[in-house]
Amino acid sequence: MSLAAILSASRTVAESPGAMRASLHFAGQTLIEYQARQAAQAGADRVLILVGTITPQLSQAVDRLSAEGIAVALVRDMVSMVRDAPRDSDVLLVADGAVIAQAHFNALGSVEGDALLVADDSRASAPFERIDAGQRWAGLARITPALLFGTLDMIGDWDMALTLVRAAVQRGARRVTVPQDDLLEGRVTIVESQQQADLVAQAVTAAGAGGARRRGGAEHYLLAPLARIIGPSLMRMQVPALQVRIGAIALAAIALVPVELGWPTTGFLILLFALLLAECSDRLDELALRGAPAGWIAFCTPGLALLGVVLAGGTPLAMDLALMLGIVGVADRWRRTGRARPWMIFTPATALLLLTVAGAGGVLALGIRAAMLLAIASVAALLLRRNE
Repeated sequence: MSLAAILSASRTVAESPGAMRASLHFAGQTLIEYQARQAAQAGADRVLILVGTITPQLSQAVDRLSAEGIAVALVRDMVSMVRDAPRDSDVLLVADGAVIAQAHFNALGSVEGDALLVADDSRASAPFERIDAGQRWAGLARITPALLFGTLDMIGDWDMALTLVRAAVQRGARRVTVPQDDLLEGRVTIVESQQQADLVAQAVTAAGAGGARRRGGAEHYLLAPLARIIGPSLMRMQVPALQVRIGAIALAAIALVPVELGWPTTGFLILLFALLLAECSDRLDELALRGAPAGWIAFCTPGLALLGVVLAGGTPLAMDLALMLGIVGVADRWRRTGRARPWMIFTPATALLLLTVAGAGGVLALGIRAAMLLAIASVAALLLRRNE
């Protein structure tokens, strides 16, 4: 069965009555955008945001989500909800201001029938709504169309989310209990202020520190681990991923100057730092639940690095090496490396490390020849292990 999502965005921030919880800055975006991306990752193909007032921040969030291909719409009243809610899909219901680990979204996205994410009653679960003497609703539920439309008809001016949850409880919906550690460490909570959102974002990014996508070569063994360390710090400082990527491109362009002036080792070191910044930008996108870009902007920094190799070598062999590295780099970015091990993938960063050592030793030409042989071996590995 297909899946949709209903998000709530009507409650205000405790410290600023004019601001909405949904518009709090969280993990490089607004909280409502983060929730929508979580729902999309869990399988929701449509997102409805129930609002009391349409603010510029909410409108801009909808525009950004729509630009990424997530079908999202703002709903202001129950009449619109009855009209727009899908009648053949279960819905993921998310509480206003809820931050819930992606694993719980995925768990409720894969079950069938009515289900509630619940927490045992304790001091840690106090911000959540009590549903009986021993448990509280932990901010996420899966609701079937029968329950949704049967309840919408009688909601009136009541709180839609809580009314649906109480109806699910009365119908004996399956309960999925949240571990106490998730509550204590902030992976399941309700944020009511920007300060609290910042603290919870730190817990979320720390929990996601090991989930980076697989890379090859030096990107896998050197740049990705460094990006996993740097990325959460950049996110806490609210540095946008796009700005980091633009900085990487600009730095790579600057690196061509010392290469052209005959200082290839210096240029290669700057290019390696530029590739690290590009990797950090990818990491910021992953922490914010955005997919790392695979279009032309993703290849700007590696492309400038390969241009640096051509300028430093100044020979047809250097040009051939750059072309080979470009092919491997595209395969690595698009995850078309088959079953090749990371050490078999001779990426641009790997070549730059080799050429930096060769340039420092005064044998750059020999380094380019060795890099060419390794690039050929890498392409052979990608082809031979493609279908293993």
